[in-house]
Amino acid sequence: MGNNSETLASKIEASDPLYLHASDSCNLTIVSIKLNGTENYRVWANAMKLALQVKNKIGFIDGTCIRSTTNDILARQWDRCNSVVLTWLLNSMSEDLYLGQVYSTLASGVWKESKETYDKVDGSVVFNLYQKINGFSQNNQSLSDYYHKLNIMWKQLDQILQLPTCTCNASKQFNDFNHLIKLMQFLMGLDSGYESVRTNILMREELPTIKDAFAIISREESHRTSNSGTQKGQTQTVGFVSKSNQFFDNKKIPSRNSNQNLKCSYCNKVGHTVEKCFEIIGYPAWMKPRSGQLKLAITRSLNVLVHPPLSLLVDLHLIK
Repeated sequence: MGNNSETLASKIEASDPLYLHASDSCNLTIVSIKLNGTENYRVWANAMKLALQVKNKIGFIDGTCIRSTTNDILARQWDRCNSVVLTWLLNSMSEDLYLGQVYSTLASGVWKESKETYDKVDGSVVFNLYQKINGFSQNNQSLSDYYHKLNIMWKQLDQILQLPTCTCNASKQFNDFNHLIKLMQFLMGLDSGYESVRTNILMREELPTIKDAFAIISREESHRTSNSGTQKGQTQTVGFVSKSNQFFDNKKIPSRNSNQNLKCSYCNKVGHTVEKCFEIIGYPAWMKPRSGQLKLAITRSLNVLVHPPLSLLVDLHLIK
């Protein structure tokens, strides 16, 4: 009997709700959000439905997948799938809600009870969310982050209010009005730096949709970022040139920290001795003397050859 059960279970096709993949374990968390109660039930329920549809297990919460009463093997397989779906539901609940449902036996029962308990919307929930939307502003966020967060709150409010979806003219007018309100909320929350582009949008004879307004302002943001990067690059280039010039200028200018107690007996300048006098030993490559200094240096160098100073003669004698 056990072998027949395993054989039959292994023949269940992947399209069958009773099929369990090897990754469909009880420890799996199929949604990232945890149910806390009324404030996030709608978001949690939508996320859970999507995840269960992907797993082909939506029938275990809406009652469309019924336990077999004629085949014990399929009945046991249904029990197994029900337990897996039940643990997925419990894993996505906060600790307090988990403790209240951990003794449940049917996934559909937990789903139904959660909906009856937490799918309640009163005026305070709508008020708090609407107040949050109207008070929300960009506040130096990037335009995409600001729009994304605002769009999430809009969708939450639409889900709570259950806006009509019919195609009649009244429904269209109401949806147009709803989009107008959202456009105003989006424009009001923008930073003051976008005041000019906001004014241009509002002065149009036909106001754009929210997505079009976002695209217009997003291009403005990209343009500003591009200009800012160009100016920054120019500033860095000027700074580099300035530092480079300063570097070469420092190379050309003798150090002011030279020893003022030393005096050359040849050129009568302070800061060095005759042994280190450039006019005798020659100027380094990075230091070019002026034309007048060059003539004077050549003249003095010839004098050195004819009348070398005593200190130089002593040094030459010592070298020998």
